[in-house]
Amino acid sequence: MTTLRYIAHYPEQIQTQAEMLISNGRLGDYIEKIYPSQHQIQSDKALYQYINELKNQYMRKTGSLTQVSYNSKLKVLKDALGIHTFQSRVQGNKLKSHNSITVASLFKEAPPEFLRMIVVHELAHFKEKEHSKAFYQLCCHMEPDYHQFELDTRLWLQWREL
Repeated sequence: MTTLRYIAHYPEQIQTQAEMLISNGRLGDYIEKIYPSQHQIQSDKALYQYINELKNQYMRKTGSLTQVSYNSKLKVLKDALGIHTFQSRVQGNKLKSHNSITVASLFKEAPPEFLRMIVVHELAHFKEKEHSKAFYQLCCHMEPDYHQFELDTRLWLQWREL
């Protein structure tokens, strides 16, 4: 039996279905059928533009995005597909914020839906720091299929590991 560490917290029924796909050698086929293409956002500059467009569309009042990058050293093993950082400083009589997002480099090879899910997740952290109900509502506001994309991303990671 395969250890399903990426979906270990999902209901048993989903884990059973994933195990069946893996044991039949069909997990890759399942993912490639639903997500046949890879996104074209390969540079940090293109990633910055992509994330900034999403931020401006859904979170205009959030502080500006100061840095965005892919990082090959980001460890998926620590359940970190992306990282957000934020910092607020008082400068004179104004409050300045610094927001940055780092995405694991392996997502350069991912379908566009998976990259969007990660970006939406990290953007939502700028407003909601904890993984609360409000956090997931914001994620679903920016990407209505957020939960399905998250599950499929985890299945994709499991498939890559096999």
